[in-house]
Amino acid sequence: MSVAGEKCGPCGKVYLVGAGPGDPDLLTVRAMRLLSTADVVVYDRLISREILSLVPVGVSRIAVGKYSGYHSVCQDETNKMLVALAKSNRCVVRLKGGDPFVFGRGGEEALYMRRSGITFEVVPGITAAVACSAYAGIPLTHRGVSKGFRVVTGHLQENGTLELDWDAMVDPECTLVIYMGLGSLAHVAKRLEEAGLGAETPAAAIQDGTTSKQKAVYGTLASLGALVQQHNLQPPTLIVIGHSAALGAKLAWFDPLLEQEDEYAPSAVWAGC
Repeated sequence: MSVAGEKCGPCGKVYLVGAGPGDPDLLTVRAMRLLSTADVVVYDRLISREILSLVPVGVSRIAVGKYSGYHSVCQDETNKMLVALAKSNRCVVRLKGGDPFVFGRGGEEALYMRRSGITFEVVPGITAAVACSAYAGIPLTHRGVSKGFRVVTGHLQENGTLELDWDAMVDPECTLVIYMGLGSLAHVAKRLEEAGLGAETPAAAIQDGTTSKQKAVYGTLASLGALVQQHNLQPPTLIVIGHSAALGAKLAWFDPLLEQEDEYAPSAVWAGC
């Protein structure tokens, strides 16, 4: 166990750290230790202000956030940045929302570190599929209702068409969890219905899950799109489809706290593309 103020590992190393879904109480002990001893923290857009507030004063914080259709720092530049920081003998925490290996491009960054001869460590985090569903009262598996769950991305790259194995996803005994699917919700619902999933299948949408901004709506595959518009849900929003989603209205327990107004702006800017 590390002593307060003592480095958790050697410098010149990159730690790919999962920050969880936003609630700082859901950080792992390992993540907390690394944040408290890092030389520099390179973080994504979805890292909450409450988690950034845990970074000690004086530690460089570099934002490399990605929005739909806009990257403040492109992925190639982020990779090069991590290598450069590690080669300058820094203890680098690459902080990612959720888990670094679940739609976080952590695998790409780890491969780049390996090819560049940089030592790295992966610190798992609680992924949004599990945490946001739980905070919305939705058990992804439930005896007699759901025997498993499937996680896919609904993100459309460069205005392309979202092509998934729709037939494989139509399983009444499985819960479907869709990341980054708000913009493609109508397309997803249409394709799932065409593949045989009933329009009355329970469904839910969860915005900013586990945080003080959490909003959740519960309906059906057919009605969810209208509910999302009615309640003006915005990214990041997780989509949950399947019979276990019906339990959300009964088991919802999380009462979001008042939103904090403090801002935690990046303390450094990386000049890249």
